Amino acid sequence: MLELRPSCEHCNKALPPDAADARICSFECTFCAPCVDQVLGNVCPNCGGGFVPRPIRPQHNWRGGNDLAHYPATTSVTYKPVDATAHAAFAASIKDINPAVR
Repeated sequence: MLELRPSCEHCNKALPPDAADARICSFECTFCAPCVDQVLGNVCPNCGGGFVPRPIRPQHNWRGGNDLAHYPATTSVTYKPVDATAHAAFAASIKDINPAVR
């Protein structure tokens, strides 16, 4: 079950469960779209993977209790601002590799 982390790990922007600009990697590292595009260059600073839009959990119990009320988002904040210079050095050799084959 996705945690639906509440904010961007870099800038700490609020990313509520219905945020259309939330991005995650396969390890659920969570960033806002502007940080992914403008700071990270679609390279996760934690694992080197790429990002995809975070799914939005249904707000209503349409079927079987699979909704936000039964599976709420976490309130635990992960705030680890990225050192842009260090990230650029890390990402330089992999940023042009398609995330699907990194």
